[in-house]
Amino acid sequence: MGSHPRVPGQKPLNSADRADSAALVRPAFGLAIVGLGAALAPLDIAVNVALPAITTHFGLALGDVQWLVICYVLVYGSLMLVCGKLGDLVGHRLVFRVGLGLSAIGCAACAMAPSWPLFLWARAGQGVGTALALACGPALSTSLYPEGQRTRALAGFTASQALASTVGPLLAGVLIEIWSWPAVYWFRVPIALVALALSGLLPAPRRDDRPFDVFGAVLLACCMSTLLLALVLSQRTVSTWQPLLLAGGALAGIAIFIRHENRFDEPILRPVLFADSAFVIPNLISVLANLASFAILLLTPYYLVNVLGLSAIGSGLMIALAFVGGTAGAPLAARLVSRMGQRPTAFAGVVVIGVSLMALGWTTKTTPLPLLVVLLLIEGSAYGLLVVAYTDIVTGTLARRDRGVAGALALLTRTLGVVSGASILSTLQAYGAAGRPGVEGFLAGYRFAFMTAGGGLLAALLVSCFWPRAWFRR
Repeated sequence: MGSHPRVPGQKPLNSADRADSAALVRPAFGLAIVGLGAALAPLDIAVNVALPAITTHFGLALGDVQWLVICYVLVYGSLMLVCGKLGDLVGHRLVFRVGLGLSAIGCAACAMAPSWPLFLWARAGQGVGTALALACGPALSTSLYPEGQRTRALAGFTASQALASTVGPLLAGVLIEIWSWPAVYWFRVPIALVALALSGLLPAPRRDDRPFDVFGAVLLACCMSTLLLALVLSQRTVSTWQPLLLAGGALAGIAIFIRHENRFDEPILRPVLFADSAFVIPNLISVLANLASFAILLLTPYYLVNVLGLSAIGSGLMIALAFVGGTAGAPLAARLVSRMGQRPTAFAGVVVIGVSLMALGWTTKTTPLPLLVVLLLIEGSAYGLLVVAYTDIVTGTLARRDRGVAGALALLTRTLGVVSGASILSTLQAYGAAGRPGVEGFLAGYRFAFMTAGGGLLAALLVSCFWPRAWFRR
């Protein structure tokens, strides 16, 4: 894949860095442990299936239950980079294990919460555990293998995430039928505890003596939570000025953060990185690709049930195909990266995602299910290609001692894309359906949203080609 230029200010590897790359006798087993612990995050998709039951149990209005998702995403999304940096300083294994313990406690607390306010506090605690465990997942995965097999490790981690996303909704339906909604939290407690018990087998580097930027961490967490809240509120029926004011405050805070980081010897994330188009463009495209791909989770279930007439179980199985494709696309990405390079592989993944989404937008009431299956599998596989190759780009650009920050940044762009996608895609669908009643109106909006998402992604990718080093250097 070629060598990666060192970022200005980056120091050579020390003994702690080498210890971090020490592998287990059986790296695949270590990767399975990391994958099991990090799976707690994608398994949270199971909660979506339980939303109606939770709404009834606590006697909530439909709008109130959204805070179940909002407070969780705000917490783990805002803490992701900070937790990645903590892992780089005190050890990825330690932070991972603390995250697993907090996740187990948070899930149990959610299941036992006697009131809605306490439930939300437990949900926020679960978000802290998710941020700690998930942020260090990619770094732990790469520490298990020699540096030459870094992409293979990232592919394994990505495949485990896609597999958990596939299993979560399917398992949730069965558990809710048997034990009611608390089961979507209880079943993750033993998973967290088993991963915690086994995590002692993972490599443990020596503590890094670099200082932790407390002010920068607090400022960054506040900025990210404010930005995510602005994106969330833009989806709700509130005054337009509220999300705009929050977004403006977040951007002002980010400007202060950048100024502070430029003056701090060991910043959380070096601002000089964002002066390099070869680093900035893949990150931006990752946000846009996740935004566009979220159309499948947001809109396709309505198409499957209301247009094609599938049952809820049938719809769930069809949506799961996108994640099945992601599970298959991850190992394929490892092979393509070794032959083509990271950037061409990521580029190819984005192209196929965009084309697949546009093709999905042209499905109708008479579209054969086998064709829909193929399109979902192709889109999911292309997404797997992108995630592995893009994460490898970020990981290879940052110093090895900043692997926690690198993995957290890759995961953060995914979160930003999904949260913004929920607002933008809903607006696009409503705009396309305006003035057209019933199924025909839905299909018009569905097509407009998918064509705009896929076409917009391809247009952004085309514009990025004006900086060819972002994609076509090995």
